[in-house]
Amino acid sequence: MVRIGIVGIGFMGRVHYLASQQLTGAKVTAICSRDAAKRAGDWRNTRGNFGPEPGPVDLSGVKTYAEVSELLADPDIDLIDICTVTDQHAPIALAALKAGKHVLVEKAIALSPQDADAMVAAAKSAGKLLMVAHVLPFFPEFKFAAEVIASGQYGKVVAAHFRRVISKPDWSANIGDSAKTGGPAVDLHIHDTHFIGLVCGVPKHVFSVGTVEGDAVTYLTTSYLYGPGGPAVTCSSGAVSMSGRPFTHGYEIFLERAMLHYDLGGIPLTLLTSDRKSTQPALAGASEPFAAFTDELQAAVDGVVVGKEPTLLGGQLARDALVLCHREIESVRLGKPVAMG
Repeated sequence: MVRIGIVGIGFMGRVHYLASQQLTGAKVTAICSRDAAKRAGDWRNTRGNFGPEPGPVDLSGVKTYAEVSELLADPDIDLIDICTVTDQHAPIALAALKAGKHVLVEKAIALSPQDADAMVAAAKSAGKLLMVAHVLPFFPEFKFAAEVIASGQYGKVVAAHFRRVISKPDWSANIGDSAKTGGPAVDLHIHDTHFIGLVCGVPKHVFSVGTVEGDAVTYLTTSYLYGPGGPAVTCSSGAVSMSGRPFTHGYEIFLERAMLHYDLGGIPLTLLTSDRKSTQPALAGASEPFAAFTDELQAAVDGVVVGKEPTLLGGQLARDALVLCHREIESVRLGKPVAMG
C-alpha cells in the first residue's frame, strides 16, 4: 500500500483527495494545511473552475499536519503530493526528496527553469521519483490523440493547432498573481507546451505574439519552429475570454493519413481518415469529472510500486514544458523568435 500525504488543501488538493478515493493499492493517509478549518474537514473554501461545489470532508483516519516539516518527518508516508501554489513547489519538493520521499508535484513543476533543474537533479541524487502532475494527457480526448500519434498508424504529424482560452480567474486570490503562478503564460499555457513536447518534441525556436498586463503575459499565439521537415505547430492560449465562456480548449491535428478535431465548445473528438470516413471514437471516462485525475494519480502510485518514473509524469518533460513557456514569454517581449537554447 502506497501511503500518500497531500500538501496544500486548496482546489487542486481537494481534487486530488477526491480522485484518490478510487485508487488501487494506495490511499491518502495524511494532509497538511496551515488552515485549522481545513484540517478539521471544512473544505467549503476550495472552489475551483470545475467539479461539484466543495463541502465538508470526513477525515477520519487521516493524519493532519499544520507544518510541512511535520508531514515530511512522518515515516508512514511514501509519496508527497504537492498541491500548493507554484512558488512553493520547488522548496517543498526539494525538502521532501531530502527526507527520502517520492514526490508528485502539481504543474507547473516550478516557477523558474533553474528551480526545475535543481528538482530533477535532487531526485536523481536521492534515488527517488520526481513526478509532475500534468493531467492533460490523461483526459480522454488528449489521451486518444497522443496514442494515435505514438502508434504511427496514420503517419507522422504534419501540422497542428492547439487552443486553450479562459476568462480571468476569480476563484482564487493566488491564481492571478504572476509572482506566485507565473501568470496565464505559465500556469495555464503549460498544459499546451507539455502536450506539444510530448507528441511533437521540443522545437528549435519559438515565435510568439501576445498581450501583456503588468508583469504578466496574459495571452499569446506561438509558432513552434522545428526546422526543415518538421511539423507546422501553433498554439493560442490565455486568460482573455468573457465570464460567459469561462473555459474552452481543443485542437486540430493533421497527420499524413488522418485528421483529429476536438473542441470543448461543441465539436466532439472526430477522426477523419484518408478513406473519407469520419468517426467519433468512444472515450472511456469522458463523463466523469475526476477520472483523469484518478488515472494520473494511479500512474504515480504504479511508478512508486515499480520504482520507475511514468513517462507522462516525467520531470524532464515537465521541465522542458516550463522552459518553452519562458522562451515564449521572452519572444512576446522581444517581438522576435527565440531559440530554445
